[in-house]
Formats: sequence, C-alpha cells, structure tokens
Amino acid sequence: MSFRTGHVPHGVHRDLVGPTARTAVRQALLACGLVYAVLYPVVNDVIAATFYDGYSRTSQAVSELSAVGAAPRPFLMAVGPVFSLLQIGFGVGVWQSAQGKVSLRVAGALMVGHGAMSFLWVFAPMSRREVIAAGGGTSADTMHLVLAAGTGLFVAAYVAVFAIGFGWVFRVYSVLTLAVALVFGRLSAQVDKIQAGDPTPYLGLLERIGIGAWLLWMAVASVMLMRRSRAEPSA
Repeated sequence: MSFRTGHVPHGVHRDLVGPTARTAVRQALLACGLVYAVLYPVVNDVIAATFYDGYSRTSQAVSELSAVGAAPRPFLMAVGPVFSLLQIGFGVGVWQSAQGKVSLRVAGALMVGHGAMSFLWVFAPMSRREVIAAGGGTSADTMHLVLAAGTGLFVAAYVAVFAIGFGWVFRVYSVLTLAVALVFGRLSAQVDKIQAGDPTPYLGLLERIGIGAWLLWMAVASVMLMRRSRAEPSA
C-alpha cells in the first residue's frame, strides 16, 4: 500500500487560497484609510502650500489652497479624485471587516457615501478671500460651505457608529476625537471675518487641529482593522 505525498486535494487548495486572497484584498482596502491620513497633510501642507507664495498655514484655510486662481489649484484638482477613491476603498474595507457587526457595515456605508460626495468638491471651489471681501462670492462658495457641513456630518456619523463595534477604550478615544474635531472646526468657521476682510490669525491652525484629529482617528482605525484581519487566518 502506497501513499502520495505533497499532494493537496483540489477542493482543499481552493479553500486555502480563497480566504488568503480575500484577506489580501481586504488588507489593501483597509490600508486606504492609513494612506489617506498620511497623504492628506503631505499633499496640502507640504506640497501645495509651497506653490502658493505668501500662504500662511497658521492663518489661512486649507480650502484656500484650491481657491479659484490659486497656484496649487490645478495640482489639487488632479489629486482630489485619488482621495475620494481612497475614502471609498476604506469604507468598502470596513464593510468587509464587519464580521456580523451592523455598526461596522453602517460605518463603512457612510464612509463610501463621504467618498462619493467628495467628488463634488471640484464643482465648489472657494473664491480667494480678497474676492469674497469685495463682494465677489459666487454660488460655488455657497456650495463649498454646504459640502463642508456635509463632510462634518459624515465624519461625526461614521466615527460614532464605528466606535460602537469596539471596546470602551476605543469608544472614549472616538468621543475625544469628535470633541476636538467639532470644537476646533467651529472655532475655525470664520466666514464672517473673511467676508468683512478682517484678518484671521489662527484660522488655519485651528482648522488643522480639527482635521488632524480626524485623520489620526482614521489611521488608528485602519491599523486596528488590518491587525485584526491578519489574525483571522491563524485563528
């Protein structure tokens, strides 16, 4: 009686390869959140801001980098869809990582919705502050504010819903993230000063603290889910 060694039945091979491939795809999608969080400040504050002579990261809004007539606008419009796709990819990865948790499926769907909405930014550029102060604001400026409000609602919704699916430590961290993002986002909402032509000495700093809290949360959530996904095959 003889035995063949080194042979894996076709069905077993398929069962082993299938989950491995799915895990790799899910890992890549989840990594989109981390890539987004790292690329956003690099693209805006390291690259785009250097194209804008006289731009102040402390006193000017991030949106002014892509304002009508701003030097970095063509570059930011070219890379904007990349961020939208990264957001959508991360949302899909979160959905696939739900493991029966409704909260993660809802959070993933909200992230995809946020990414889809962000494609509209190209149609809603902010006017330069001197144009707004002179009364030259357009409907695009109004749409810009609407999209900014929509972004805040999406972020608040999926951060809160996502946190439900994990322990109290991450929930507390998520609550702190929301508090920082909302407080500093409100403090940086100085539209009235821009319209009046008044200086906004700390607008950019306040806005970047709020955005940074959200980006850090997304990076933490991405790494956390990637680690859990890697542990699944061994489990």
